Amino acid sequence: MATRIYDCSVDTDLLTGMRLAKVSLGRHELVVLPTDTVYGIGCDAFSAKGVEALLAAKGRGPQSPPPVLIPNITTLQALAEQVPEVAMRLAETFWPGALTMILRAQPSLNWNLGETKGTVALRMPDHKIALALLEEVGPMAVSSANLTGQPAAITCQQAESYLGASVQVYLDAGTSPKGEASTILDLTEVVDSYVDGKIETTGKIRIVRAGALSADKIRTIAGDLLAEVGS
Repeated sequence: MATRIYDCSVDTDLLTGMRLAKVSLGRHELVVLPTDTVYGIGCDAFSAKGVEALLAAKGRGPQSPPPVLIPNITTLQALAEQVPEVAMRLAETFWPGALTMILRAQPSLNWNLGETKGTVALRMPDHKIALALLEEVGPMAVSSANLTGQPAAITCQQAESYLGASVQVYLDAGTSPKGEASTILDLTEVVDSYVDGKIETTGKIRIVRAGALSADKIRTIAGDLLAEVGS
């Protein structure tokens, strides 16, 4: 199938683009999709061939596993082995939105995202086209639509200039609303325990990448569990 950019502001293009995106993902191929932060290059999260193609298109190796975009909070609980209470509160407050959370992955998941060390980075994007596609196809491994070392694409044309024919379908929804990547939090050290019938949380949340969601906003939910930057 030849590469083509589909203008999602045109109904016929949107319908065709979404249909062909679904077909491409089922064939282990790549799709560029809009999100609320920057454009993403994605594949079926459960397709090892797709993930391999995604990393190759960006010029990355398996040591840089892609995050996974999901359509709802229920999927968070299905993909993560343990979801501490603070993670749920963060998701309920900031999803859909510019927050990516690294959690322990369900060990039974049949996927290979790269060298994840048993973790998965999850986000629910705040974009109707991305969410509609995720509802159709399920979790997608998605990284910023650029070559490693280059600025993230904030337009579909910029993404196409980076990635060209390595991507089968480009979904164009105009300039990215935020134009800045999501904030990534590592919650893998956070553990909930029950003490005298109450939840007691230990461990620290660490900011792995500062992005569109500020530390101050995160702290309104995470409080002292959020480690100071540099600590």
